[in-house]
Amino acid sequence: MRRKIVLAVTILICFLLQSTIFQKLSFASISPNLLIVVTAAFGFMRGRKEGLFVGFFCGLLMDLFFGSVLGIYALLYMFIGYINGIFKKIFYPEDIKLPIFLIAVSDLSFNIVIYFLMFLFRSRFEILYYFVHIMIPELVYTMIVAVVVYFLLLKVNQKLEEIEKRSAKKFG
Repeated sequence: MRRKIVLAVTILICFLLQSTIFQKLSFASISPNLLIVVTAAFGFMRGRKEGLFVGFFCGLLMDLFFGSVLGIYALLYMFIGYINGIFKKIFYPEDIKLPIFLIAVSDLSFNIVIYFLMFLFRSRFEILYYFVHIMIPELVYTMIVAVVVYFLLLKVNQKLEEIEKRSAKKFG
């Protein structure tokens, strides 16, 4: 129960940061995607099921506040969380290369799918413009912010695991 409350608070804080403070700190209308960082991080730290769960709620928030069709973002974030959960077996907390790489691939994949769903089907064929002016800058900004946010999420996850181990020993 404690983990679910902490996850909900983490998702809400990241959503609020992404939609308020980082919107004000945007460069050329580009802001980092903190919800991708949260979804990917909990996916590879905790596994497919938790990645799916976190992804659903991150995507649902995006759908409710910014989406034009309910469910598109929820489905995308769920997929990202699930795919990142596959890498739990090779995840080591002290190695930052894999998490940063997975977050980068997740952000780029997310933006490519959004381009196809939101722009290409409306006969907007400026993929090169979208790639250079939206995808790459967001990717870079997200990576810079991800380094800090990832370590915060890692500490939260480690603390939760420590509490869960103590609780299991007490009752086990």
